Amino acid sequence: MVVIDGKAVSAKIREQIRKEHEVLALASGRKAGLAVILAGDDPASKIYVNNKIKACEKAGFHSMVHYLGGDVSEKELLDLIITLNNDENTDGILVQLPLPKHINELKVITSVSPEKDVDAFHPVNIGKYVIGDESGFLPCTPYGIIQLLDEYKIETQGKDTVIIGRSNIVGKPMAMLMLQKSATVQVCHTKTKNLFEKMRNADIIISAVGVPNLVTEENVKEGAVVIDVGISRVEGKVCGDVDFTGVSKKASYITPVPGGVGPMTITSLLGNTLKSFKNRRREVK
Repeated sequence: MVVIDGKAVSAKIREQIRKEHEVLALASGRKAGLAVILAGDDPASKIYVNNKIKACEKAGFHSMVHYLGGDVSEKELLDLIITLNNDENTDGILVQLPLPKHINELKVITSVSPEKDVDAFHPVNIGKYVIGDESGFLPCTPYGIIQLLDEYKIETQGKDTVIIGRSNIVGKPMAMLMLQKSATVQVCHTKTKNLFEKMRNADIIISAVGVPNLVTEENVKEGAVVIDVGISRVEGKVCGDVDFTGVSKKASYITPVPGGVGPMTITSLLGNTLKSFKNRRREVK
C-alpha cells in the first residue's frame, strides 16, 4: 500500500511554477496577478482565502483580496468583476464560494471573463474540458487529483471508477476528466442504489461528499485506488470520507486527510493563474 503524499507532490509542482514564473515575470516587467473576492464573513472561506494568498506570495505572484461585507449588493459585486475583467494586471479572478444568499451565484460565475476564470467554473471552460479542448482551464480539485494520479503513474485506462458526489466543483468535472483518461466512470450520489456494491467492484474510488467513514474496509476491493476528497470535523479532528486505518489494509494507493488532495487544489489554482499569465502575455504581443 502506498500513501499518496499530496504535500510532497504539491511542493514539487509549486517550485516548478515559481521558477517558470520568475523567468516570465522578469521578461514581462510584471508579475502574474490573482484577484480574490470574498463576500461575507464565513470563517472557513477566510481561511481558504488566506491560504491561497500565502501560496501566491510564495510563488512570486501579485495577489489582491477584495473583502466585501455580507450585505454587499449583487450589482456592486458584478461591477467589481467587470473592473477586474478589464484590468491588465489581473490574470486570474477567483470569487470565493459560498456567496451571501441574496446574490445569484450563477450570474456571478458567468460574469467572470472565461480567460481569467482560474476556478474553471464558467460554462465556456466547462465546455472546453468536456470536449478535451486544452486551451481553457481545468477545475482546481479535479485537476489536482489528475496530477496526483499522473505523478504516481496510476493506470486509469479501462479502470472501473466510482465517483461519489455530483457537485459542480468536484464530482461532475472529475467524471469528465477521468473519461478523458479513458476510465469507465460511474457517478454516485444520494439517490444511487447499491452504492456499497458499486464501491466493492471499483478499481478506483474518488469520494467527495463530506460524510465521515463512508468508505470502509469491507466496501473496498483488494488493490483499489482510493482518493479521499471529503473533509469533515469529528470531535475536533479533521477527517475525510474514508476510514483510512481500515481501507489502507486493502488499497494499493490511498490519499490521507489532511495532506492528500487538499494541497493540490491550491497548486492547481497557481497553475491556472500562470497559464492565464502566459496566454495574456502572448495576446499583448
